[in-house]
Amino acid sequence: MPKEMKPLVSAIIPNYNYARYVGEAVESALGQTYSNLEVIVVDDGSKDNSLEVLEKYRDRIKIIEQENSGVCVARNRGVAESTGEYIAFLDADDVWLPTKIERQVEKFASEVAFGLVHVGVSDIDASGEELATHLNGMEGDVASELMMFESAVILGGGSGVMIPRKVFDKVGGFDDSLSTSADWDIYFRISSLFPVGFVDEPLLKYRLHGSNMHSNIKRMESEMLFAYRKAFSATGRDRKFEEGRAYGSLYRVLSGSYFRSGDYFSFLRTALLCFYNDPRSLGYFIKFPARAMRRNV
Repeated sequence: MPKEMKPLVSAIIPNYNYARYVGEAVESALGQTYSNLEVIVVDDGSKDNSLEVLEKYRDRIKIIEQENSGVCVARNRGVAESTGEYIAFLDADDVWLPTKIERQVEKFASEVAFGLVHVGVSDIDASGEELATHLNGMEGDVASELMMFESAVILGGGSGVMIPRKVFDKVGGFDDSLSTSADWDIYFRISSLFPVGFVDEPLLKYRLHGSNMHSNIKRMESEMLFAYRKAFSATGRDRKFEEGRAYGSLYRVLSGSYFRSGDYFSFLRTALLCFYNDPRSLGYFIKFPARAMRRNV
């Protein structure tokens, strides 16, 4: 297909103090097999040498500098400065495989109703060594599954999705009052209105390291509870979620995270909240010590 016939895709890369990774992220965007692509990096007030790293790409990408305002503001700013029919987000510490954008555009061509398309993921460590591959993403009407928080639904955090501009505008973009739960929040809003597509190939390298936002469990708890309250208030009568089960599942995940981090008081608190919201979880916690011991063997 000639380039001019292909829809333009805007790749938005928010960056804050990721000089050691952002060059690799930019290279992976510029190295896509899909040709009709614009790359926009929004530097969110970095204090390291990120801008020095980005300078060598200036003739191939658009660089936007702003005062530090958070990842959601940076993403929304990138979208506002872009012109693509589709928008793909790439965190500055992650890496796309070369056919990622091409496969997602093909998926949209197969079903124009999709509100977003996500891809399979390979976890990598700080040095780029592969740790695990995940191909268990979901497709179709996934809003209920997102709310139940019981399994992987949309993979890749903020780096695995492509969203049509008209859908992004319809749901109002990222909620800039959030950080750790911002991805879940916008994915829920989109999936409440549109079906979701999934490309079951590992087309994203998702980097796990100590500074990942989700390592801050208390912030994640606060923001996910806010996002849940917002989601339940917006579901309307056409969707009937089991609120107790949903909150129970969220607290179960949080309790496990607190246990693994060694915060046993918060583990107990969230375990009790899990049981309060969903008494069926009692069996899970009765067996929890044995499971924890097996993991440590």
